[in-house]
Amino acid sequence: MELLAFMSIILFLILVPIVFLFHHKKYNSRLPPGSLGLPVIGQSLSFLNALKADRLNQWFQERITKHGPIWKAGLFGYPTVVLHGATANKFIYTCDGNVLASKQPPSVCNILGPKNILELSVIDHKRVRGAIVSFLKLEVLKQHVPKVDDEIRHNLQSHWHEKHEVQVQPLVKALTINVICSLLFGIERGPQRDKLLPLLHDMTEGVFSVPINLPFTKYNRGIIARKKLVSIIIHLIHKKREVLMEQNQQEEYRRRDLITSLLSIGLDDGSTKISEEEIVDNVIAVMVAGYDTTNVLLTCFVRLLANNKSIYKTIVQEHQVISRNKATTEALTWEDITKMKYSWKVATELMRIHPPATLIFRRAQQDIEYGGFIIPKGWQVLISTTMTHMDDNIFKDPTIFDPTRFDKQAPPPFSYVAFGGGPRMCPGIELAKIEALAMIHRLVTTFTWELVKKDECFKRIPMPEFDHGLLVQVKPLKETMAPCEA
Repeated sequence: MELLAFMSIILFLILVPIVFLFHHKKYNSRLPPGSLGLPVIGQSLSFLNALKADRLNQWFQERITKHGPIWKAGLFGYPTVVLHGATANKFIYTCDGNVLASKQPPSVCNILGPKNILELSVIDHKRVRGAIVSFLKLEVLKQHVPKVDDEIRHNLQSHWHEKHEVQVQPLVKALTINVICSLLFGIERGPQRDKLLPLLHDMTEGVFSVPINLPFTKYNRGIIARKKLVSIIIHLIHKKREVLMEQNQQEEYRRRDLITSLLSIGLDDGSTKISEEEIVDNVIAVMVAGYDTTNVLLTCFVRLLANNKSIYKTIVQEHQVISRNKATTEALTWEDITKMKYSWKVATELMRIHPPATLIFRRAQQDIEYGGFIIPKGWQVLISTTMTHMDDNIFKDPTIFDPTRFDKQAPPPFSYVAFGGGPRMCPGIELAKIEALAMIHRLVTTFTWELVKKDECFKRIPMPEFDHGLLVQVKPLKETMAPCEA
């Protein structure tokens, strides 16, 4: 079997460049500048190395300087046209799905699944997105704020209290998994939850990797992890379907978790139901997206508050006002979350510099003329949100952290795309907001902390991973000491 796989790869390496050479010969004079690199591998290795070293902006900028805002490269097994700027963002997020489909690289599609929302176009995307939003919409999530807060307090009690040093990022990942298990899966605390963290880790690493399925590769580990997770989700689907019928489809039970909510679609009005395959793939997609978004945001938030005393002081003052009107054991509510306005400004600016989704891929469904060039049918199209967010033609002094930036002047449309834009806006934005703000509230009203290594670096694989997990010295907040003086 291994010999057969090896021979298949060799044949693929020989045939692919020949196919592209003849198929796109008529476009040679109108293709964007740049190089496709080696067959299959293309420039993926240099791209991944830059990503891992957190030098992806430099990688993009070198090519923008050389070729302009439109250029080509070979990435993740496909010829790719890379675009830059707010106009490109609008094109990506609003273009008709029959022209520019939301097709991800093979590694993303195969690990998240072919029916995940990132892969769907037009009618299917609208239908599945509507089903997911039916659970993730604000009116539903407001009811789950106490549940999120309970998971946060349990995480802090288990892993922060009575500790001298903690690694922030692994603990935030564990928290995120617990919130996901509670809200999306309806899984109570216990061994079943513990199985999910290593699976998510392997899947996340495999999502952006060279899609060669050989033993010991990141892609192979990601595929194996997906198979194990699919088995868990299918078991949950069957179990929840039985309980849903036993509950006589009661409205209160339908909103208990995402899987149950998706199973409830179409029970009353006879509308198109969500298939089991769609539920599996989209629960995985929401799981991976939510895991990465909150993990990056909260870890960077903790580092920022350790380094910037002025912002820390303002944050603490905001959360002290909320705490004064609540008993120590009283859960947070949606009304409390709405009072954390400055904290969300800080989070918004953090996501400008470290956006949750750095790379956005599409696939040309037909020959497209854009910016005076031809994007051939079948080619990938890529934008980097970070490049737009750090463009000094859009954001003045983009390297300066300024939480009041958006108070002074609203950015042009499709310039700030931390959660996407248009019909492709991420449906999980409100959940990320609730989780991040509730966690920050519990942290700043319970502990003070200092970075053990003030210059601790991180690498992207593909999301930021701190070298030592963002190691901090943590102390309980003394009742007799004002937090802002700690």
